[in-house]
Amino acid sequence: MALNSPRKIFSRGSYTESIRIGEILRSETVGGALLLAATVLALVWANSPWADGYFGLRDFKIGPESLHLNLSLGTWAADGLLAIFFFVAGLELKREFVAGDLRNPARAVVPIAAAFGGVIVPALIFVAVNISAGSEVLRGWAIPTATDIAFALAVLAVISTHLPSALRTFLLTLAVVDDLIAIAIIAVFYPGEMHFQYLALAVLPLLVFTWLVQKRIRAWYLLIPLAAATWVLVHASGVHATVAGVLLGFAVPVIRSAKHGGPEAGPGLAEHFEHIMRPVSAGLAVPIFAFFSAGVALGGLAGLKSAFTDTVAIGIVLALVVGKFIGVLGSTWIVTKTTKAELDDGLAWVDVMGLALLAGVGFTVSLLISELSFGDDAPHYSHAKVAILGGSVIAALLATVVLRLRNKHYRQLAAIESEDADGDGIPDVYQQ
Repeated sequence: MALNSPRKIFSRGSYTESIRIGEILRSETVGGALLLAATVLALVWANSPWADGYFGLRDFKIGPESLHLNLSLGTWAADGLLAIFFFVAGLELKREFVAGDLRNPARAVVPIAAAFGGVIVPALIFVAVNISAGSEVLRGWAIPTATDIAFALAVLAVISTHLPSALRTFLLTLAVVDDLIAIAIIAVFYPGEMHFQYLALAVLPLLVFTWLVQKRIRAWYLLIPLAAATWVLVHASGVHATVAGVLLGFAVPVIRSAKHGGPEAGPGLAEHFEHIMRPVSAGLAVPIFAFFSAGVALGGLAGLKSAFTDTVAIGIVLALVVGKFIGVLGSTWIVTKTTKAELDDGLAWVDVMGLALLAGVGFTVSLLISELSFGDDAPHYSHAKVAILGGSVIAALLATVVLRLRNKHYRQLAAIESEDADGDGIPDVYQQ
């Protein structure tokens, strides 16, 4: 490449990284399908003649009261199962920063900027719509800031688009950074009643867990009790328990040390744990959480009308559909103009528009933040859930229209990315 050639964004990474990303996305796509199925089941049951059974199951309490863990099944799903989701997110985040695309500032700047834009603009839109509604309503400012990668990938699977590897990597990286921002928002802006003594005690099992994994010790009978103890103490401290999942994920080493086979000897412990836990997160934890969180009694047409005349719902829908689009697309455009970069060959701004619309599919973390914002009994809670579902569906439909228009072109790029003329097992395009 000539010295004066403009820098390319959305360029292909290495073939090894492309294979890894493909495996992750396949797992998340299956999880997305289960997520959609769980959501539909919850909505149908919650609006059927047997709705009392659904809400009775969701609110059924179980667990030791002595440890302050006599929680409803819905709370166990939100605080416990989502900790698994955030543990996997922590593993992926650390891997991306240590050995993935985010370790390279030139490649990291675009998805990081897009993620922050996709958080800031929706939050501003929600606040603008609800500025006169009072502080109680404004607590929901963070609800539309999250991107649900599983839901988004389920949309891609349904529309059968052959998204190029660079765009798939961008979507995953954006969602990973989005998860980091989300957990920071939850920890800082949505704490419960703080008990700092429990937070201090949580450091002890976390340090022992960290020491063991840094020594590459994988014994489940040691690690799981330590992880559980960390979760229990963080839960008791008032910090949302999902934060424990991220901290445990950050503790796991990514690179194999020379003492344990060298960096080229195979995957590090983070990738090993991710391979084990991602199917549990995508196939079990997130769908069960969605089942207990998505069920809302719509109340027929009158109920929907009531929901969508609430400024909370209006703000969420506008933020997810318009705010995410402007934030992701605008941030990406600003980065290209300020760094004098160009889109990679074969890609156009309409492709970025499609991904920006798809980023408006916010579900899992949005549902969690809506619960933290308004609580189970607050009048805006049900309206927020309806708006999250509605806004995500609208964003998905708009993204489908844009991406399907480009699917023929994506098929051509996919053919190029799979061509292996010399038969060495690595597509030629990754060796240029």
